[in-house]
Amino acid sequence: MGANEGEKMSELEAILKTLEDYASAYCAKDIEALMHVFDDSEEISVIGTGEDELCEGRDSVRQLFLRNFAEAKANRFLWGWRNIIISGDCAVVSVSLTIDVDYQGEQLLIPIRWSVVLKKTDRWRWIHRHASSASVSQEEGEAYPK
Repeated sequence: MGANEGEKMSELEAILKTLEDYASAYCAKDIEALMHVFDDSEEISVIGTGEDELCEGRDSVRQLFLRNFAEAKANRFLWGWRNIIISGDCAVVSVSLTIDVDYQGEQLLIPIRWSVVLKKTDRWRWIHRHASSASVSQEEGEAYPK
């Protein structure tokens, strides 16, 4: 492996570590550790799966996660398909995952799709996270839901 390939592997590992850091903090309901994954500036945003989950700025993002923590307890993140693109000091992670959650006395396995945009400063920091659920009204091979 050449020097460039080794450097790219190191960057990929550092980016993947941010996913694990996020998952650990989320499962522990540790808001400070979770917010540490994000950039320190106000220039961060999160789009969640809920209709009202459109957040920009640190306080809005923090409040969204605190609401999530109050409603359920995530036990683990099960990572699936992923794609990582690095371009200079920016990266985009696309990933599918399942979150194992305790919600109102039930254990749920929630399939999610994420896009995460990161920038590199002293470390890789998230500046945007988008979560979605696959449409159940869209048949395989169809472009639009019914």
